Amino acid sequence: MFSSFFQAAKNSPFKTPFSQAQCDEGKAVGQLSAYPKVGQPGPVVGREIAAAAAASTDSCEFGSNKYFALCGIGGILSCGTTHTFVVPLDLVKCRLQVDPAKYKNLVHGFKVTVAEEGAVGLAKGWFPTLIGYSLQGLCKFGFYEVFKIKYADILGEENAYLYRTYIYLAASASAEVFADIALAPFEAAKVKIQTVPGYANTFRQAVPKMLSEEGIGAFYKGLVPLWMRQIPYTMMKFACFERTVELLYKYVVPKPRTECSKGEQLVVTFAAGYIAGVFCAVVSHPADVVVSKLNQSKGASAGSVVKSLGFMGMWNGLTPRIIMIGTLTALQWFIYDGVKVALGIPRPPPPEMPASLKAKEKSK
Repeated sequence: MFSSFFQAAKNSPFKTPFSQAQCDEGKAVGQLSAYPKVGQPGPVVGREIAAAAAASTDSCEFGSNKYFALCGIGGILSCGTTHTFVVPLDLVKCRLQVDPAKYKNLVHGFKVTVAEEGAVGLAKGWFPTLIGYSLQGLCKFGFYEVFKIKYADILGEENAYLYRTYIYLAASASAEVFADIALAPFEAAKVKIQTVPGYANTFRQAVPKMLSEEGIGAFYKGLVPLWMRQIPYTMMKFACFERTVELLYKYVVPKPRTECSKGEQLVVTFAAGYIAGVFCAVVSHPADVVVSKLNQSKGASAGSVVKSLGFMGMWNGLTPRIIMIGTLTALQWFIYDGVKVALGIPRPPPPEMPASLKAKEKSK
């Protein structure tokens, strides 16, 4: 299935700089014979040692089927666990969005919820959150790696470097389309459980009631607003993160990434993830409010919800969402990168300008 992606990955500018690009015949570009002729360049001292060290610690080859599968597992662990961890905050955020008169602010929302339902009430919707966002993480991170390699191959090495931000945006948007199809049914049930008093306390109770009242469409009526929320969010999440990592290593971290310990690299990952998360929360918040109201109200449409909310109403609950999404995004990238380290998945450094582009710049 991924044979074309595997071939594309061999020449991807996003892989490790110690790997050699492969020709169709399977020989490395610029491969030297054991005894180079006079005047021919010899191997760079230390390069082969670094390549061997990198290969010995990797559990799979960059761009292989196993690589994509392990990235998907990393996505499951990063998204499923983090979203489940912040269910209490998500519950109060959703209630602030759909009933701002009752839940006046974040602290008040927690107090009202605990007073009415006890502390256990803050965990409502944890199961559909765990399953839904695990499936979303599988598709989001797994397909992002697939599309990033494929789009880079389509553009070619030089253009892939020059227009890498557009590759991040396109790859993440493509991946999120599939991720939201997997998430939508669980998100719809979660919002019903969290925002409609007395409707259901568990996923098992909510599903039959939703099917009997609105049919299978109840689980996908929020798909388009979900795309409107999640696609801009994910585009910002991946593109902002990738470029922030580049900038941190270029201007903030006092040494190259190759000289940083794994712990230092994970600190950079967390910092870049939090910065990306703040931007994610802002750009996707209006659509998030629409999704919450749409899944709460039976028979409502996205247009009618937007009209009833008005412009200012679509920003209800922004502060708790910034806190939630900033923390979530940072933790997701931290866990995802940590899983890569633990499973020995290749972790490409920030892309560098291809030698051909450097030569063109020198010739100018």
